[in-house]
This record gives sequence, structure tokens and C-alpha cells, in this order.
Amino acid sequence: MAFDACMMRAVLEEFTRSFPDARIEKILQPQNDEIDVLIHSGRSSGRLVLNAGATAPRIQLSSVAKENPLAAPMFCMLLRKYLQGGRITSVDQPGFDRIAILSVSCTDDMGFPTERKLVTEIMGKYANIILLDGDDKIRGALKLVDFAASSVRQILPGLQYRAPEQQTKLLPTEVEREEFFRALAEFSPERSVERFITSTLSGVATQIARELCYRATGGIDTPLSGIDPERLWSVVRDWRDLLREHRYTPTVAVDPSGKPIDYSYMGISYLGNSVECREYPTLGELLDSFFSERDRLERINQRGRDLVQLVSNGISRIERKLVLQRESLIESDKGEEYKRRGDLITANLYRISRGDAHLECEDYYDPECPRVRIELDTRLSPAANAQRMYKLYNKCKTAKAVLTEQIALWEHELTYLESVRAFIARAECEEDLAEIRDELFRSGYSSRMRGYKPPRRIKQQYLTFRTHGGFTLLVGKNNLQNDMITFKLAGKGDIWFHTKDIPGSHVVMQTEGLEPDERDYTEAAAIAAYYSQATGDIVAVD
Repeated sequence: MAFDACMMRAVLEEFTRSFPDARIEKILQPQNDEIDVLIHSGRSSGRLVLNAGATAPRIQLSSVAKENPLAAPMFCMLLRKYLQGGRITSVDQPGFDRIAILSVSCTDDMGFPTERKLVTEIMGKYANIILLDGDDKIRGALKLVDFAASSVRQILPGLQYRAPEQQTKLLPTEVEREEFFRALAEFSPERSVERFITSTLSGVATQIARELCYRATGGIDTPLSGIDPERLWSVVRDWRDLLREHRYTPTVAVDPSGKPIDYSYMGISYLGNSVECREYPTLGELLDSFFSERDRLERINQRGRDLVQLVSNGISRIERKLVLQRESLIESDKGEEYKRRGDLITANLYRISRGDAHLECEDYYDPECPRVRIELDTRLSPAANAQRMYKLYNKCKTAKAVLTEQIALWEHELTYLESVRAFIARAECEEDLAEIRDELFRSGYSSRMRGYKPPRRIKQQYLTFRTHGGFTLLVGKNNLQNDMITFKLAGKGDIWFHTKDIPGSHVVMQTEGLEPDERDYTEAAAIAAYYSQATGDIVAVD
């Protein structure tokens, strides 16, 4: 679901309950659109995540530590200057909107007590994080909005902060029976219950409206004309009381493949029985579970975009070359035909006069000796026509040998780039990408990596696992690591695993002279299949 005002209310309540009077210990910016505030309250420490990205804007408590850039961005430095060491005195959600205002008690440049505010606006692609001084003047923002970007609302240092215009809808936590039925009577009966809820109640995501509709009617697209008004009010009232009393049930809906597809602060039933609903003790754990994998892939995609483009362009270029070379190889198969024509012309020189356009003779290569017609170049002598055929034959013969060798080389290079692309997709951190970038540089792609300077040394951090029988498994995360664990770390009694004819990781089981059982083999093969490009339920592993 979208991070709506109700989810904002639930998250802010969890934060104020878990960290009353929290002190800001440190401020980080692991991504361009995210600020992580490390807080401390009593004996508890935590991480408050403020994300203003276009794809997953949110505010949450998190236990996931993220990799940070070596040099902090300017906005992060600004927040450290004005907020670090301050104490969060209050957390507000004005107008039941997707806005969170953290009031921070700190000191100014002269050491006098002052108050500053950190505003987080969760509004899709317009999401933003804004720093205000005690007079609500803008000190800085994650995304500056000038007059060219918006003529309605600018976010620039020195301007007075103005909150977005509030909607004139009923507040979910304050809606009563009389005004609910009044709004129901004024709404078109042909329109759906979902549309009525989102149009009447403030800050409600579409998924929550569908859930309420499903609980009231058993469907998600029921028109107002087909409902029991009292039943709908009963469901809305129970939901209102849940918000008032903060009785949340953090839930994630997972499809049969294990991929999270929706989350909510309440139970999810509108998706039917085809999904699994998993409950979490806190909203922070819920959001960590839902967004951790998604954020990891997005972060790796951003930082490894140059590698993805480099490898994709290389694969496309090689595929085009292979198509042309294979066509030329097929063309080179005509060489034997040229030799055959040259032999026939040589055998029938006495029949040809200079200037003849063709030769008709018996084909003695065929046991039945049929008569064939061979086209001649009228500008050449009979002997020169024969030599022309032999030259074409030799050219095809040479081309066939060269093309066969070149095709094998390009196919090997294509397999290599496919393996690199698989490792990029599996990269888990910046170190993994750095190793792959260095590998490509050393593999001859330096001319296409402008501005890249290879480090003196990169520590190769391959993966290790342990089977139920206690055997250690070494797993390479790129081709350099594959070579290292296969040719340097593996002993002569160790066992090597790799997906059959599919790019992937080398897996080495260190046996130390012992004989693994069937389960150890299966576990090692399963890891080799997982860390590869293989798809499907059955994967062949050598």
C-alpha cells in the first residue's frame, strides 16, 4: 500500500512510545533521498529513517544499518550542524496529513537554547525533507523547489515554510455516524465503495479502502447501491476505533513465490487466499522486511548503473557481431562449389572461347554426369575464369577457419559477460560492485571505463556456508573470486559444484579428507543453483 496518513499516524505513535524525549546522536545520508537519524533514549538506541524517494517515501524506525558514502552530502552536513546533539521534544502530524514535524531542542551558533524543526513530507514524487529554524523559516531542504519548478509553493532557504494545502475531508479518527451517513447520501450510488471512502475520508490509501469494502461487502468493486449502509458504517467505525486506540496489526502479504506484494497496519484479507499474510510485532520490523530487499536492489542498481550499461552494451555488440559472422560462415560453405566449378572449367578449356558468357558441360563429380551450366566472366580468358573460381574457394576456406575461431572467441566473451551480469544482479554491497568493476578493468574494458582508477588492492570477500555435516562451502561472488576459490583455495580432495551450462558461482566443498553424505551434496548443489542465473524448479548442477 502507499504510505498514507493513517500509516504515518501509526508510525509516529510507535516512535514516541518507544523513544520518548529522544536525543539525536548522529545523522547519516546513505542514499540521495534518505536521511537516517540515530537516536538514544534512556538505555535504548534506534534509527529513525526519513525517506523522500519517489518510489517508497516513508518514515519509520529501523534496525537495518546501511552503507554510507565516504563523504557526507551537503544536506547531511547541514543537518549535523544544526540538529546533532539536540533533543526531540515533540512529534506532530498537522491536519492528519502525510507530514511529520520533529521539534528539536538544541543550541544556536552562540550556544543559546533554540528550537528547530525537521519536516518530512511523504507525498509521492513530491516527497521532501526540510529543515526549519525557530521562526519556521527554511534553512535547507533535501530537494530545493524554485520558481521555475513550481509557481505555487517554493522550498528555498530563507523563505517562510508553508504546509501543503489541506483537503476538506472527514478525518478518519473523528468521523461520527451522522456525518458519515450524510456523506453517504450525497455520494452517487453508482460509484464504488472504494471511491466513496477515498473521496470522503482524509489520508486513506486505496488498499485500505479496498480492505474496508471487502470486509463490508465481500468484494472490492461493489457499488454503493449494492451495500448495507449499517454494515459499512460498522466496519468503518471499527477501523476508526483501531486508529484511535492504536490497536495495530502490522501485516505483510506475500505471494506464493515469497515476494512481498502489500503491507498494512491492519490485517489484509481483500487479496484472497492465494497470498500468505505475515504479522510482525512492530511497524518498524514490518517496513524493514518489506523495503529492505527492494531498497537493496534499487541502491545496487543506482551505484552499479554504469556497470550494467557497460555489460549490456557489450553483450548487444557481441550478439550483433555473432549474427554477422554466422551468416558469413554459412556463406563460406559455398567454397567447395567454387572449387568444383574451377575443376570443371579447367577440364573443359578446349570448349571455351574468350568472351563466352557460360559453359555447358558434364558434371563428372556426379555419378550420373548431368549437364550443368556455369556462368563465366566475359572479360576474362578461360584459364582466368578457372583461377577466379579457385581464388573464391581459397577465400572461403580461409574465411571459414578464421570465422570458426572468431565465433568461438566471441561466444566465450559473451558467456563471460553474461556471468558478470549475473554477478552484478547478485551484488549486495558497494564492495561487491568494486570487485566487479576492477575485474572488468583488468579484462580489457578499461577503454570503456573513463575516469576509473583501479585500487592498489581489493580484499576479495567470498561467501562461506556450512552444511549440516560440518563441511565448509566457499562461494564466489564474481569471476575473480571463482578463480581464487577454485585454483588457490581448493584442495585436491575438495568437491567442486557449478550449474550446468549456466553462468553462476563456483562452489567448493572443503572435505578435509572426509566423505560427505547425500544431504551435504544436495545442500552444496542447492547453493550453486541459487547463486546462478538458473530458473525453474529443477536445475542441473555439475
